[in-house]
Amino acid sequence: MAPYPQAGPTGTDFTSVGVQDMMKLYYSRLFPTQEMAKWLAYGNDSKHPQSDPSFFPRREFCFTLDGDIFGGAELAAALKDRCPSKLDIGPVYNVEPQRRAAYQNSAQGFVPVERELVFDIDLTDYDDVRTCGQGGHICTKCWPLMAAAIQILDQGLRRDFGFRHILFVFSGRRGVHCWVCDERARKLSDEQRSAIASYFAVYKGQERGVAKLVLTSDDHPAIARAYALLREAFEERILPQQQLLEEEEVRKAVLAYLPNDAIRSAVRQRWQGVHGSEARWEALKEEVEAEAQALERGKKGWEARAMRRSLKAVVFACAYPRLDMEVSKKMNHLLKAPFCVHPKTGKVCVPVRPEEAYEFDPDTVCTVGGLLNQLNSSGSAAAQGEEPWRATDMGLAVDTFRQCLLDGLQEEVRAGLARKSRAAAAAAEAGLAF
Repeated sequence: MAPYPQAGPTGTDFTSVGVQDMMKLYYSRLFPTQEMAKWLAYGNDSKHPQSDPSFFPRREFCFTLDGDIFGGAELAAALKDRCPSKLDIGPVYNVEPQRRAAYQNSAQGFVPVERELVFDIDLTDYDDVRTCGQGGHICTKCWPLMAAAIQILDQGLRRDFGFRHILFVFSGRRGVHCWVCDERARKLSDEQRSAIASYFAVYKGQERGVAKLVLTSDDHPAIARAYALLREAFEERILPQQQLLEEEEVRKAVLAYLPNDAIRSAVRQRWQGVHGSEARWEALKEEVEAEAQALERGKKGWEARAMRRSLKAVVFACAYPRLDMEVSKKMNHLLKAPFCVHPKTGKVCVPVRPEEAYEFDPDTVCTVGGLLNQLNSSGSAAAQGEEPWRATDMGLAVDTFRQCLLDGLQEEVRAGLARKSRAAAAAAEAGLAF
């Protein structure tokens, strides 16, 4: 495998170091194992009498090693010893994963009992609205598509479902992963997960070049909220950066969303004297609004609403999140772990703050080589007893992880253990009284 891309301050030339050696250094010195273990243990790594010491060992970790996969419970030691090229996180099972063979055919079975609700969004699913590149390409011009998806999912999960502990992570190459970690989310059945994923599945692919959209009532708060976010993102970022209406094929696709040939012809004629995507979009909006007003004067309110909805359809078709539904539906689906290194780019899967999603730059994400260069350039952190990653850009990524997820989650976990203790004490007291 070729060396990973380098970034960061000049230090030792890690291009001459084997990838395996680099990864061993990364997982032993830079991977935030303690923070990851605290997250995935959900308070069960403590000595609290109400904690479950079997919880973390029942979590499935899948390491990719030259095509092989295995599950493990001792995370820190396994990372250092195995040095995986990819690390995926699965559910918590009823028994430890390494004992699955003994239980699969038993009455008890080997079944998942808990797993975060997860979402996966990939830029390759937006290739029909990307003019800056295709496939594995990612840059600041197409990143706004991911930023819009982050903000829509974040607001929907919080406002419509009441979830609080949500983490968004750059996939390391061309997409975004979302982890919903509330206890209620982790206990969802497959049917409930599928229902939540379907709630966000407004975009359902394409048919004959036109997106299949499930747009419910204009008054539905989720649709109205999403449209407000998307319209701004589309008009101020996606349209000008992608220059969508400069492409003849895209112009044809946009016109297909208009409800009749007459308005399509009017817009096409208007575009003949207009240049630039922003100017063409403004011309389209003016023609649609003029036609809608004419329909209202003719007492054709339904047709007028349909005319205006066509603009909404264009925005949703171009910018609404395109989810990989299968990732969200099943409890036992694997998903790449935060802070692991993407094997093709060398980039670290770092958390993204939803409120700062548009400012995130996928081109400047820290790489394993760059982090090791930084670590080599400043050896003071280890000497002072600090976590080595604090001397690198990983420190900012871990701080984001703590602030966006871990701190609030730990507070809730401690409160939950305290409630269990009080309930246990009350039950014991009631038993004694009886």
